[in-house]
This record gives sequence, structure tokens and C-alpha cells, in this order.
Amino acid sequence: MPSYRNPTPTVDVIVHRPDDEREVLLIERANPPHGWALPGGFLDYGEFALDGAVREVLEETGLDVSDTTYRLFHVYSDPDRDPRQHNLSIVFLARSSGTPRADDDAKAARFHRLDALPELAFDHATVLADYAAFLAGETPPPRR
Repeated sequence: MPSYRNPTPTVDVIVHRPDDEREVLLIERANPPHGWALPGGFLDYGEFALDGAVREVLEETGLDVSDTTYRLFHVYSDPDRDPRQHNLSIVFLARSSGTPRADDDAKAARFHRLDALPELAFDHATVLADYAAFLAGETPPPRR
């Protein structure tokens, strides 16, 4: 049987406040690549993408965000989106009114306004620009 090189599936979650969709949850990464990022990570083998999204938010921020608040936002597959390897990210939207606490591989976890974001890892600046456009009533463009 031939061996194939395929992108690795990951999930990222734009968690926003229920009363302010422009305030989003970010984690400061404890491991390389460093910087601020959306909560997320690699899917486990046999895991549904939504279950992975719920798990990653809980592991990194301590927030047990009900899966009923999640909805699919977009898929990002740029081979260069992650410097470590070709990862494909399934991005979800969710909302939470809880107070995050850094856990797992996060040094910090807190909400940030879209107009005052820190330096972001991966392609998360693009993801959040697409999210801001979505909030303004625009359809995010297809991403290659």
C-alpha cells in the first residue's frame, strides 16, 4: 500500500462574548510557535471535529463551552499556515460568558477586542480579519 502525505486536521475556535461578538478569546502559546492564538489544536484519531473543538477550548482555557453554542465558520488550508507542517484548520464560532484560565499548553488566556489584537501566531490574523468582515455582513472569501 502506498504512503500518502496529507494535511493534518486541526480545529480552532473563535470564542466570543454573548453580549459583544467583537471581544474574542485568545491564548498565549507556551510552546513554539509562540504568540497569541485562537484556542485549538490537533484532532485525536477517531474524534469528531466538533468534539475536538469543545475539548481544546476546555483544555486550554478551562471554559466548558456547550457544544450547542458552536457553529462552523470556515476552513483554512494554506500549506504555509503553520510553520511546523501542513495543517488544515476547521474553524468554529462559539460564545462564552465564563472567565478563562490558562491551562494545558497555554501561558495565558483572555478576551481581546478585535480592534486591539496582540501579535498572532499561525494565520489567525487572517482568520480574525475574516471574522470581522463576517460581523460587518460580508461573506469571508474562499481561502486556498
